[in-house]
Amino acid sequence: MSQPVPPPGNPFADGAAPQQYPMAPPSSPARANVGLGLVAGLVAALVAAGLYGGIAGAIEREIGWAAVGVGFLVGFAAGKAGGDNPVLSVVSAVFSLGSVYLGQLVALSVIDGKELGVSPTELLFQHFDVLTAAWKEDLDPLTFLFFGLAAFAAFSGAKKAAAR
Repeated sequence: MSQPVPPPGNPFADGAAPQQYPMAPPSSPARANVGLGLVAGLVAALVAAGLYGGIAGAIEREIGWAAVGVGFLVGFAAGKAGGDNPVLSVVSAVFSLGSVYLGQLVALSVIDGKELGVSPTELLFQHFDVLTAAWKEDLDPLTFLFFGLAAFAAFSGAKKAAAR
């Protein structure tokens, strides 16, 4: 009497123990790519500025605490894409300051554009000097607090993203 032939595709059907295959070598850690991190941080800063300004302009109210989210997004994107280079933490803090500033200008252009019957892009690109003068008039201590919080969130966001 012959042994039954195991079906094809199941090498363990006859009860044999599986073969031990050598372990794959561990993957090498990702190299820090500062250039990619800078580009990712800049893109995140521009996107966050547009979202921040668009939302604040649509509800006609500045959301100061959202600056923390803007900063964290910028830092996280830079750190995730670029690794743990300390330059990325510092540059993402600077990018977040620009992002919050640009977002506030976008919000002002949306709000003032509604009042003046002008498109926000026209205000932003053709009357930038008027827009910045209006921004300067609205400055208060909370504005600087939110700038600082955004920079801190970007710095720590880049560190946290690189650690993962």
